[in-house]
Amino acid sequence: MISQKAKYALRALTALAQADPEEPMLISEIAVQQSIPKKFLEQILLDLKRSGIVVSRRGKQGGYLLLRPADAITFGEVLRLVDGPIAPLPCLSQTAYRKCDDCDGEHLCEIRHVFARVADATRDVLFSTTIADAVEGAGVEVAAVDADGAKAEAEQVRELLSA
Repeated sequence: MISQKAKYALRALTALAQADPEEPMLISEIAVQQSIPKKFLEQILLDLKRSGIVVSRRGKQGGYLLLRPADAITFGEVLRLVDGPIAPLPCLSQTAYRKCDDCDGEHLCEIRHVFARVADATRDVLFSTTIADAVEGAGVEVAAVDADGAKAEAEQVRELLSA
C-alpha cells in the first residue's frame, strides 16, 4: 500500500503537468485544486525539489514547475523517493535488500517465489507509467490489462497450492 504522502506527491505532479509549463503554480493553488493540506504539500514539494523533479521560483511570479517533462517522471521513481523500497518483502528490495529474519534460504522459500513475481509485475507497471500517462488517462488502460493478468496468475497459484 502506498502512503498518503506518496498519493499527494503524485497528485501534485499531475497538477503541475496539467498546468502551463511556463507559469509556476503556487503551493496554495495546488493544495486547493488537489485537496492537499498546504503544510504537508510544502514538505512534499521540497523533497521533490531536492530530488530534481520540480523547481521553485521565487518572487511575484513564483511557484513550482516540473523540472523534467512529465513523460520522464515515473510513478516508480516518485514512490521510491517518497515511500522507499518498492518490494513486498525485504529480501526482494532492489534498493534496500535485507534477508528476512525467519528465512532459512531464499531459494527454498515458496512465499518469496510468489512475491518475486508480484514485485516484478508491480515494478514493471510503476516504472513504465509516467505522470504524463496519468494525465492522459493511459494508466487506466495499463492497470486494467495488468489486473486481468494478475487475476489469471492468482488463479494459477491457487491451483498449485491446492494440488
